[in-house]
Amino acid sequence: MDTAQRARLGLNALSPSRVETLAIQKRRAMRQLRSKSSLLEKYIFMAQMRTTQTHLFYKIVIEELEELAPVIYTPTVGTACLEYSNMYPFLAAPGVSDGLYLTYPNSAAAPTTSDLVSMIKQYQPFPNEIYQPEIAVISDGSRILGLGDLGVNGIGIPIGKLQLYVAGAGIDPRKTLPIILDLGTNNDKFLEDEFYLGLRQRRPDEQQFYESVEKVIQSIHQVYPDILIQFEDWSSEHAFGLLEKYQKKMLCFNDDIQGTGAVILSGVINAIRRVQKESGVEPQGHRVVFYGAGSAAIGVARQIQEYFQIEHGLTEEQARQLFWIVDSKGLVTVDRGDKLAQHKTYYARNDNQGQQYKSLLDIVEYVKPTVLIGLSSIPGAFTEQVLRRLAALNEQPIVFPLSNPATQAECTFEQAMQATEHRVIFASGTAFPAFTEPLTQKRHIPGQGNNMYIFPGLGLGAVLAKPTYISDGMIYAAAKALADSLSQDEIQQGWLYPTLTRIRQVSAIVATAVCHEAITENLAQSAHLLAVPKDDILPYVVKHMWAPHSLDALASSSSRI
Repeated sequence: MDTAQRARLGLNALSPSRVETLAIQKRRAMRQLRSKSSLLEKYIFMAQMRTTQTHLFYKIVIEELEELAPVIYTPTVGTACLEYSNMYPFLAAPGVSDGLYLTYPNSAAAPTTSDLVSMIKQYQPFPNEIYQPEIAVISDGSRILGLGDLGVNGIGIPIGKLQLYVAGAGIDPRKTLPIILDLGTNNDKFLEDEFYLGLRQRRPDEQQFYESVEKVIQSIHQVYPDILIQFEDWSSEHAFGLLEKYQKKMLCFNDDIQGTGAVILSGVINAIRRVQKESGVEPQGHRVVFYGAGSAAIGVARQIQEYFQIEHGLTEEQARQLFWIVDSKGLVTVDRGDKLAQHKTYYARNDNQGQQYKSLLDIVEYVKPTVLIGLSSIPGAFTEQVLRRLAALNEQPIVFPLSNPATQAECTFEQAMQATEHRVIFASGTAFPAFTEPLTQKRHIPGQGNNMYIFPGLGLGAVLAKPTYISDGMIYAAAKALADSLSQDEIQQGWLYPTLTRIRQVSAIVATAVCHEAITENLAQSAHLLAVPKDDILPYVVKHMWAPHSLDALASSSSRI
């Protein structure tokens, strides 16, 4: 701010005299950032900036997203969550909270709805501004990425996710609400750690869990009745249970199930298009093996199945028969002899003629898949033998090792390229470096099935359309819009996803598709959107995307933004 503003706010003599532009501040910050030797140090630096200079933080993240996305989210956020209790006291000034911590003891001390409402109202991250959030991301920390139960340390995920909403789709940072619901942890390491900051109790039983979540959801809606709630990183059983319970009762979605499913569906659509064009494999001729049977895997399978039904005219049963699911005990079948979790039963095979298959190599030999998708969090599960066999079976094998972070991935891009003689069509859940063929020096860039291509645009579309709920049709429309968003240059290069540098353009396209579908299904409640002509919805979406320059940088305010 200039000297006149400093004088008006009583800030003269409290800082050096020079008045700088935001561009100069950015250059200084980038020099400091790039001097850090580890990703975790960079994460801490950016976290401190977020809580002290929010405007500058988002200018940097938006303009340098390819460099910053791996710092503020995966893969670094996994390490940050593991260390969060150790870092938390040093990430912000005293009294500056980085999120809403709702603590819920398993005892008579459990909060009432009135207590929860008071807690929610106390979170006012931007002083002297009316706080009216439009999107909340909530986790209980029970299944953080591929790292398991991290308890209250999982707060890093809602924080990181909402940063990407701002950077990727222009959600106003003043309208975001990160929440961690601390129900305890079953992680003995944290329960015994003197520095762990969360509740030192084991997680509640099923009845207590759902009663607690219900009370929290009611309290959030009592304070913010129109808010969009994104469920993030809950255990598989609870992720499905919460989505089934709330999907049509309120404005919500689960990114691990629906977001992951949509972004991978988009990549699969483009992979199927490519092998049909280049190798002549018809869509209905595919056989898809999922290695991993958690919430994300089943969510992805459901959405790919829907694609086969909608776009290629298969019946539900015909489409379902294209999928084989593998869990820790092997191929999921109806006669395996164990009690299957409810979410696995739909895809359990009954055509295995009594044979059971344990190893992935045996399953590949039996199924002869054209597509292998990994969501197991088992590093190296796609061995050289498995990849070579896939390459022998397919001219262009489709391989998607999607587990995060990179240390949990089923294989690397380099391993897949080498084992398939550079013929693999590849997308991963985390970023891998490009691969250069030794003889030809041809450079291949791997696809990354990053949920960031979907959830920001989906959230923006939902905020603008204000549908009564987010339908399966809206999720599908988002995935299809992403698949169709590739430029001609990206298609010619064989990419499955657009470049991250176009993320805001892509998010606008996705949000527009969500708005169109909400209107088509008569779910949209926004009078403003309903008054917009169909052909003008994309410009309407773009107009409502926040950016740092949307604010008057010289406006008089004591808020850090």
